[in-house]
Amino acid sequence: MASLVTALGRAALAVAVVAACATAAQARPGEVTAQVELPPSPAVLDYQLGAAYAPPAGVTLVTRDSTATPAPNIYTICYVNGFQTQPQERDLWLREREDLLLSDSRGNPIIDPEWPDEFLLDTSTAAKRTRLAEITGAVLQRCAQRGFKAVEIDNLDSYGRSRGKLTVDHNLAHATLLAQRAHGLGLAIGQKNSAEESRRAHDEVGFDFAFSEECHYYDECGSYSDVYREHVMNVEYTDNLRGTFEDVCADPRSPATTTLRDRELVGPDNGDHRFDHC
Repeated sequence: MASLVTALGRAALAVAVVAACATAAQARPGEVTAQVELPPSPAVLDYQLGAAYAPPAGVTLVTRDSTATPAPNIYTICYVNGFQTQPQERDLWLREREDLLLSDSRGNPIIDPEWPDEFLLDTSTAAKRTRLAEITGAVLQRCAQRGFKAVEIDNLDSYGRSRGKLTVDHNLAHATLLAQRAHGLGLAIGQKNSAEESRRAHDEVGFDFAFSEECHYYDECGSYSDVYREHVMNVEYTDNLRGTFEDVCADPRSPATTTLRDRELVGPDNGDHRFDHC
């Protein structure tokens, strides 16, 4: 009888362990990984990078900048620019961290041509990746302390704007350091950009979900959903639609969590504000 009780106890313990790990991040050798909670799916997403405001009724998922605070009682994702600098920190990087900026042959920092206030970070060596991870790690810690549940790491595809100085392997190696830090803080972490690298990003880096901008317009939603299944969030913009937003929502390739926003992501007190969802 005692052996039967012991066996039943062990079985119950095993079930409990499996249940507890259902939302845990992928652990790596030597890494202490906290449990993470994945974003709700499907969800009604409001993308609030331009302004943080009270979410409309029915919203169940919000993304805000790392300088903001989470939306009360709503799962909130923290936006972090993991591979380029933020415009407001331009002088700080030039003054104190210029050696961590990717430079051209003349020693000038390389700028994102579409975002001229953003410098590319130099992820080309392990030493620089370690230092960069310390800097971004402090931002991730702030996200966790403020109560965010997850982070989305922007500009994974910066190697495509690096004039051949960076490779996808460089950025995936850096993303791995950021994923380890996020998971250690109990934060889920989302892949942003480089849809074609989703399999490696998930399996090698440890990304938990994908956060896409305009995957319908660029016909790459399937590259994310083939890997992350239902855990894909997508934002389309009013100035760059294929057909109408109704067409986007009717397309079976569009993620269930798809939102329409104005390009500048302004708040509802601005006449240019647009918000809709599938």
